[in-house]
Amino acid sequence: MLQEVLNCAGIAVFACSGALVGIRKDFDLFGILSMGAATGVGGGVIRDLLLGITPPTSVQHWPNLTIALVSGLITFFFHPAFKRLFPAILILDAIGMGVFAVSGALLALEHAASAMAAVLIGITTAVGGGVLRDVLAGEVPLLLRPTDLYAVPAMCGALAVVIVDGIGWPEWTGLVGGAVVATLLRIASLQFKWHLPMAPQRRS
Repeated sequence: MLQEVLNCAGIAVFACSGALVGIRKDFDLFGILSMGAATGVGGGVIRDLLLGITPPTSVQHWPNLTIALVSGLITFFFHPAFKRLFPAILILDAIGMGVFAVSGALLALEHAASAMAAVLIGITTAVGGGVLRDVLAGEVPLLLRPTDLYAVPAMCGALAVVIVDGIGWPEWTGLVGGAVVATLLRIASLQFKWHLPMAPQRRS
């Protein structure tokens, strides 16, 4: 039950972030809803394909896509409530990333994936929707930008789920703890400009 709630929450916040990007890019209603839908369910579709779940859940059943479209529609009408669009996008993206990282890892474990596969699928679930959003918007994906951490927080969240599962603690502790850790680490990296080392510049 908690996993389903977190999955719905992740779809909603990712769809809002996608819709906000569409608004910032001056897309029309169809473009904004498309951005929201692609961002909201994109990571889950990739996850399902990796796990052999076909057709993907978001394509086979209506709730996920409906949540994404409704979230995009709400964002379309109430986006003036966001005083600054880009910071709002980053916060929503951080929350969605954390939620999808843990739900993706847990679903992988439930489908008998190894610990390593669960972590990798959790990361893919977390970053897939955001990458689709940025590519559709013609921007460099947040995943590849060197200014802050993105995949590392997702990895930490997914790893927390795997560790908790291995120890045998209650499932919800990994879901909640992993999502909080991943989200806070992502937000902290934005606030304090944490990033991984970059290659040294060549001297001319």
